[in-house]
Amino acid sequence: MNWKKIRKNKNFIAGSILTGIMLFMILMGCFYTPYNPNTMDPSAKFAGISVKHLMGCDNFGRDIFSRVLSGSRTTLIVAAGNVLIGVTFGILIGALTGYYGGILDEVLMRINDAVFAFPSILLALLFISLLGSGKYHVIIALGIAFVPSFARIVRSEFIRNKNMDYVKSAKLQGAGDFRIMFVHILPNTMTVLLSAIMIGFNNAVLAEAGMSFLGIGVQPPDASLGRMLSEAQSFLFSVPMYALFPGLTIILLVLGFGLLSDGLKNE
Repeated sequence: MNWKKIRKNKNFIAGSILTGIMLFMILMGCFYTPYNPNTMDPSAKFAGISVKHLMGCDNFGRDIFSRVLSGSRTTLIVAAGNVLIGVTFGILIGALTGYYGGILDEVLMRINDAVFAFPSILLALLFISLLGSGKYHVIIALGIAFVPSFARIVRSEFIRNKNMDYVKSAKLQGAGDFRIMFVHILPNTMTVLLSAIMIGFNNAVLAEAGMSFLGIGVQPPDASLGRMLSEAQSFLFSVPMYALFPGLTIILLVLGFGLLSDGLKNE
């Protein structure tokens, strides 16, 4: 990247700062939380914001700040797993169909289009009904649902690049197809692919929160931002901070990755 352009790219800078702060908090939650996120203390039920409880306590007396840190970690793990599955299989399918074309392209892309026609959350619900709820099943279900979008992006980039001069030069030098695909063409798709990955993180965070909100995602005792919102809806007007902090965390995560995506598009 050109550092002069980066300094002028306000979206990229703002996204990097915001995402960096959120990731720091999540990493901190991996090693330290003020309280055990699942420990209940009836005497601290709905305790207000204080030095002792930075975000107050919920209806079970659990420290909300500790649960937000733990829930953010869970959400990030699920989102990273979703994107990893989607990107890995999306690159393989997109590279093969975009580079070779022909009957392979027709068959795989028609299957891809059929899967892509379903909203990702509905497709994930279908897989969850087959696999059962739980963190790892959510990762698999949403990961499969994200494959088609990445495959389409990679395929279009491979079609655009496969007839360029640097590819023809690599062929003349005796490079094999897989070397051309993954050593020569793939690095030239990274700007578009990285932007798509940031958007994928946004969608994964929202999808995981939505599924946990419905009670079919991450299950207790694991904390989840979506499940915290679900538990807080009964106290939305009486104790708004219960829903405010998990919701704000989701917004900041999505905003940070969204700004990074916009910044990468402008590079």
